[in-house]
Amino acid sequence: MSESIHLACPHCAAINRLPAARLAQHPKCGQCHQALFTGHPLELTAANFDKHLRSSEIPLLVDFWAAWCGPCRMMAPAFAQAAGLLEPTMRLGKIDTEAQVELSAHYQIRSIPTLILFKGGREIVRQAGATSAQDIVRWAKSHA
Repeated sequence: MSESIHLACPHCAAINRLPAARLAQHPKCGQCHQALFTGHPLELTAANFDKHLRSSEIPLLVDFWAAWCGPCRMMAPAFAQAAGLLEPTMRLGKIDTEAQVELSAHYQIRSIPTLILFKGGREIVRQAGATSAQDIVRWAKSHA
């Protein structure tokens, strides 16, 4: 008996239903036929954030950042590396706090970079400050 999960496509945002056991087998979207996991953080906006937060049944780790922030720019390669290490058990996304002011305000982002781990559509835990890829992976796995 295989448990099925729902997962939003990072390209077209279509909701895909697939067996959980197939997550590691490089699944493709049933609508656009592109890879459901890219090994890179997803650019999240007000238009696609809720779809990935509420429709996908894997944890979502979000980096709230800004282009002018030195620590954010320093952590960006580490976050991208963490995406390759955490997928397919977790989706990673980035929200530009300057471009997505409503989302930043909704989640009361006071300092950047801030990582928030969501599970089941709810915030589980958050952490502020730049960190290494290994620390991101360890932190996310310990709370997922």
